[in-house]
Amino acid sequence: MRFLFARSRRVWVEALLVFFCVMAQSPQGQAGLHWPPTKREKLRLRLIAMAESDPRSSFFSTHEIFVAEQQLTENESRLVKVEYAFLPYQPRLSEYAFDYAFVYEVNATRNPSCDQTLAEIITDQRDHSRIQLKYANDSPALDTVRRHSLLPCYSSAPEDLTKVAHQPPGPEKEY
Repeated sequence: MRFLFARSRRVWVEALLVFFCVMAQSPQGQAGLHWPPTKREKLRLRLIAMAESDPRSSFFSTHEIFVAEQQLTENESRLVKVEYAFLPYQPRLSEYAFDYAFVYEVNATRNPSCDQTLAEIITDQRDHSRIQLKYANDSPALDTVRRHSLLPCYSSAPEDLTKVAHQPPGPEKEY
Protein backbone atom coordinates (compact mmCIF):
# COMPACT_ATOMS: atom_id res chain seq x y z
CA MET A 1 0.00 0.00 0.00
CA ARG A 2 2.81 2.40 0.86
CA PHE A 3 4.46 1.62 -2.44
CA LEU A 4 1.31 2.60 -4.36
CA PHE A 5 0.89 5.85 -2.37
CA ALA A 6 4.54 6.85 -2.94
CA ARG A 7 4.22 5.99 -6.62
CA SER A 8 1.01 8.00 -7.06
CA ARG A 9 2.57 11.01 -5.32
CA ARG A 10 5.52 10.78 -7.69
CA VAL A 11 3.15 10.71 -10.66
CA TRP A 12 1.38 13.84 -9.37
CA VAL A 13 4.68 15.69 -8.90
CA GLU A 14 5.79 14.73 -12.41
CA ALA A 15 2.42 15.84 -13.81
CA LEU A 16 2.74 19.22 -12.07
CA LEU A 17 6.27 19.70 -13.41
CA VAL A 18 5.10 18.91 -16.95
CA PHE A 19 2.20 21.33 -16.53
CA PHE A 20 4.49 24.18 -15.40
CA CYS A 21 6.97 23.49 -18.19
CA VAL A 22 4.18 23.57 -20.79
CA MET A 23 2.79 26.79 -19.32
CA ALA A 24 6.24 28.41 -19.36
CA GLN A 25 6.44 27.71 -23.11
CA SER A 26 2.99 29.12 -23.87
CA PRO A 27 2.54 32.87 -24.53
CA GLN A 28 0.37 33.22 -21.43
CA GLY A 29 3.01 31.52 -19.27
CA GLN A 30 5.88 33.57 -20.66
CA ALA A 31 4.15 36.87 -19.99
CA GLY A 32 4.43 36.44 -16.23
CA LEU A 33 7.89 34.87 -16.08
CA HIS A 34 10.17 37.41 -17.74
CA TRP A 35 11.26 40.92 -16.77
CA PRO A 36 10.18 43.56 -19.25
CA PRO A 37 12.90 44.23 -21.83
CA THR A 38 15.09 47.25 -21.19
CA LYS A 39 14.54 49.98 -23.74
CA ARG A 40 17.74 51.25 -25.32
CA GLU A 41 17.81 54.78 -26.70
CA LYS A 42 20.20 56.15 -29.28
CA LEU A 43 21.76 59.32 -27.87
CA ARG A 44 24.02 61.98 -29.34
CA LEU A 45 26.15 63.42 -26.53
CA ARG A 46 28.84 66.02 -25.97
CA LEU A 47 30.74 65.49 -22.74
CA ILE A 48 30.88 68.63 -20.61
CA ALA A 49 32.39 67.48 -17.34
CA MET A 50 33.38 64.36 -15.43
CA ALA A 51 31.93 64.26 -11.91
CA GLU A 52 33.33 60.95 -10.73
CA SER A 53 35.87 58.41 -11.90
CA ASP A 54 36.69 55.33 -9.87
CA PRO A 55 40.22 53.90 -9.95
CA ARG A 56 40.51 51.06 -12.46
CA SER A 57 39.96 47.64 -10.87
CA SER A 58 41.74 44.46 -11.92
CA PHE A 59 38.73 42.25 -11.26
CA PHE A 60 35.48 44.23 -11.17
CA SER A 61 33.68 46.75 -13.34
CA THR A 62 34.47 50.41 -12.82
CA HIS A 63 32.43 53.46 -13.72
CA GLU A 64 32.66 57.11 -14.67
CA ILE A 65 29.91 59.68 -14.19
CA PHE A 66 29.56 62.56 -16.64
CA VAL A 67 27.41 65.61 -17.12
CA ALA A 68 26.76 65.73 -20.86
CA GLU A 69 24.77 67.69 -23.36
CA GLN A 70 22.25 65.55 -25.22
CA GLN A 71 21.48 66.83 -28.69
CA LEU A 72 17.73 66.50 -29.23
CA THR A 73 17.64 68.35 -32.57
CA GLU A 74 20.14 70.50 -34.43
CA ASN A 75 19.24 73.57 -32.33
CA GLU A 76 17.95 71.96 -29.14
CA SER A 77 19.81 70.20 -26.34
CA ARG A 78 19.54 69.39 -22.64
CA LEU A 79 21.84 68.37 -19.82
CA VAL A 80 21.89 64.70 -18.81
CA LYS A 81 23.81 62.51 -16.40
CA VAL A 82 25.67 59.56 -17.95
CA GLU A 83 26.92 56.57 -15.96
CA TYR A 84 29.50 54.70 -18.02
CA ALA A 85 30.49 51.25 -16.68
CA PHE A 86 33.47 49.35 -18.09
CA LEU A 87 35.51 46.24 -17.35
CA PRO A 88 39.28 46.17 -16.64
CA TYR A 89 40.20 45.36 -20.26
CA GLN A 90 37.87 48.00 -21.78
CA PRO A 91 38.75 51.67 -22.35
CA ARG A 92 37.30 54.50 -20.30
CA LEU A 93 34.99 56.90 -22.10
CA SER A 94 37.29 59.75 -21.06
CA GLU A 95 40.18 58.03 -22.88
CA TYR A 96 38.57 58.39 -26.32
CA ALA A 97 38.56 62.16 -26.64
CA PHE A 98 37.60 64.19 -23.61
CA ASP A 99 36.81 67.24 -25.71
CA TYR A 100 33.56 69.16 -26.17
CA ALA A 101 34.11 69.16 -29.94
CA PHE A 102 33.47 65.39 -30.12
CA VAL A 103 29.96 63.96 -30.44
CA TYR A 104 29.44 60.48 -29.04
CA GLU A 105 26.67 58.29 -30.40
CA VAL A 106 25.72 55.72 -27.77
CA ASN A 107 22.91 53.31 -27.09
CA ALA A 108 21.95 53.91 -23.49
CA THR A 109 19.33 52.76 -21.03
CA ARG A 110 17.23 55.33 -19.19
CA ASN A 111 17.61 54.82 -15.44
CA PRO A 112 15.22 57.08 -13.47
CA SER A 113 16.52 55.73 -10.14
CA CYS A 114 19.80 57.64 -10.57
CA ASP A 115 18.34 61.02 -11.66
CA GLN A 116 20.01 63.85 -9.72
CA THR A 117 20.23 67.61 -9.74
CA LEU A 118 23.53 69.18 -10.66
CA ALA A 119 23.96 70.23 -7.02
CA GLU A 120 23.58 66.60 -5.90
CA ILE A 121 26.07 65.40 -8.50
CA ILE A 122 28.78 67.76 -7.26
CA THR A 123 28.19 66.97 -3.57
CA ASP A 124 29.95 64.02 -1.94
CA GLN A 125 27.18 62.10 -0.14
CA ARG A 126 29.55 60.77 2.56
CA ASP A 127 30.80 64.05 4.02
CA HIS A 128 28.76 66.63 2.05
CA SER A 129 31.89 68.24 0.64
CA ARG A 130 31.90 69.74 -2.83
CA ILE A 131 33.31 67.66 -5.69
CA GLN A 132 35.36 69.52 -8.27
CA LEU A 133 34.20 68.77 -11.80
CA LYS A 134 36.83 67.94 -14.41
CA TYR A 135 35.77 69.85 -17.53
CA ALA A 136 36.33 68.63 -21.07
CA ASN A 137 38.45 70.78 -23.37
CA ASP A 138 36.54 73.82 -24.67
CA SER A 139 33.32 72.92 -22.84
CA PRO A 140 30.96 75.57 -21.47
CA ALA A 141 31.02 76.12 -17.71
CA LEU A 142 28.08 74.82 -15.70
CA ASP A 143 26.20 77.19 -13.43
CA THR A 144 25.81 74.88 -10.43
CA VAL A 145 23.93 77.47 -8.35
CA ARG A 146 20.99 77.96 -10.74
CA ARG A 147 20.46 74.33 -11.72
CA HIS A 148 17.78 72.73 -9.51
CA SER A 149 15.94 70.44 -11.94
CA LEU A 150 16.68 66.72 -12.12
CA LEU A 151 19.02 65.60 -14.87
CA PRO A 152 17.79 62.44 -16.60
CA CYS A 153 20.25 59.60 -15.99
CA TYR A 154 21.39 57.14 -18.66
CA SER A 155 23.53 54.02 -18.22
CA SER A 156 25.97 52.97 -20.90
CA ALA A 157 29.00 50.73 -21.50
CA PRO A 158 31.79 50.40 -24.11
CA GLU A 159 29.76 47.99 -26.26
CA ASP A 160 27.05 50.69 -26.50
CA LEU A 161 29.37 53.24 -28.09
CA THR A 162 28.57 53.27 -31.79
CA LYS A 163 30.41 56.34 -33.12
CA VAL A 164 32.71 59.17 -32.05
CA ALA A 165 32.83 62.08 -34.48
CA HIS A 166 34.58 65.45 -34.39
CA GLN A 167 32.01 68.20 -34.91
CA PRO A 168 32.89 71.76 -33.97
CA PRO A 169 30.32 73.16 -31.53
CA GLY A 170 27.95 75.92 -32.57
CA PRO A 171 27.56 79.20 -30.69
CA GLU A 172 28.73 79.31 -27.07
CA LYS A 173 26.13 78.01 -24.62
CA GLU A 174 25.82 78.66 -20.94
CA TYR A 175 24.35 76.07 -18.62
